[in-house]
Amino acid sequence: MSQVLEREDEDDAPAMPAIRTTPEAPRLAAGMGDRPLRILLPSYRSNPTTGGQGVYMRHIAKALADMGHQIDVISGPPYPVLDPRVKLIKLPSLDLYANPHPIKALRPWMFAYPVDLFEWWSHNTGGFSEPYTFCERMARYVRGTVDDYDICHDNQTLGWGLLKLRDMGLPIVGTIHHPITMDRRIDIQHAKTLSLKLLKRRWYSFLDMQIKVARELDPLIVVSESTRRDVVREFGVKSERTRLVLHGIDHIQFRPIPEIKRRDDLIVACASADVPLKGLIYLIRAYAELIKTRPNLKLKVIGRLREGNTTDELKAFGILDKVEFVGGVTDEQIAEIYAEATIAISPSVYEGFGFPCGEAMSCGTPVIATTGGSLPEVVGDAGIIVPHSNPPALAKAIGAMLDDKEMRDRYGHAGRQRILANFKWERAAREVTDIYRQTILDADRRLQRTGA
Repeated sequence: MSQVLEREDEDDAPAMPAIRTTPEAPRLAAGMGDRPLRILLPSYRSNPTTGGQGVYMRHIAKALADMGHQIDVISGPPYPVLDPRVKLIKLPSLDLYANPHPIKALRPWMFAYPVDLFEWWSHNTGGFSEPYTFCERMARYVRGTVDDYDICHDNQTLGWGLLKLRDMGLPIVGTIHHPITMDRRIDIQHAKTLSLKLLKRRWYSFLDMQIKVARELDPLIVVSESTRRDVVREFGVKSERTRLVLHGIDHIQFRPIPEIKRRDDLIVACASADVPLKGLIYLIRAYAELIKTRPNLKLKVIGRLREGNTTDELKAFGILDKVEFVGGVTDEQIAEIYAEATIAISPSVYEGFGFPCGEAMSCGTPVIATTGGSLPEVVGDAGIIVPHSNPPALAKAIGAMLDDKEMRDRYGHAGRQRILANFKWERAAREVTDIYRQTILDADRRLQRTGA
């Protein structure tokens, strides 16, 4: 079911060893009870095709519903794909990224809605205001219904509006998948001109707000030890405020498909071609070296090819027609691609978690990943790890695995078992529920101390 929030006068508005994931996570306090909770899950854009935050929203909401909790997801467009038991509150934005003429989107009614006017102005001056504007709209919407919820679990919006909800008396738990300061640094580093570097810096200006809000939230869920270290260093968050809860992997959707024959000449990567953070150019350089001696080797990329650094790399090596890009595919189609892949590669410079790597492992596909961020925590000893941003090391590892079928079979089996042992969503939901209950208790105690 869904609830749509409309403006009042805007007709034209738009078996492996288990990982000890949370030794410091709070346990259910005596006397708290285990009644189902009423949970608000905010996310400024939540469709799974937009990235890991959308994948997280889809699966954590379902896993919490499986435990019997009442879940309301409040989201801006593009809207999430949710379990039927989860209510969706649609919080419309101007959705200017979907507008081919965003400058012309200015309407007279926007002058009566400062948040809308700010979103229009920010977008058209190179900024990214969605986390701020979404949280402001959410705070205005929730003001009249704050007593309908026990807890709010933010999905890395980290906007000022969250602190307004907290001040209304709603306990807040935050999740940070990884600090976007890492994206900013790598993005600016790869920008080819000074003007583009300045534009990138302008786009990431929302980070000042996110850093300040993150410092105010307690607790903050982090999704890997790597993310914990980076959030403490990059955001200045106190380590004792963080709680580690590893993501899950949809082990039912992403599973071995024995009826599909696994090839011996296909390497696959799931990576955004236009995001330097994902490291695809380093895989392309490794592939260009490999095909000098393995001319029949194929590379398939799950993602769309756009004009930019990746296209330039492919043209420079003369292999634009040899690398296949597939976009707009379903999860089932991705599982089928992994089923026929010889090896899956995660070439990222940095990952807060690394869903594609975990999904490939869950399909029984042998993986090679980099040291980028949390990938070694996901892979463990069930795959090969090489230094990030290092094409020769990547090429050497790919070559070694291509030449050793027994190694591929061993890692493929180990990867599947590691996911089943450590990365199920039901485990993640239990752990975040413990954190919710402790956060609610802590908030009640603070109120009692202050006499409110």
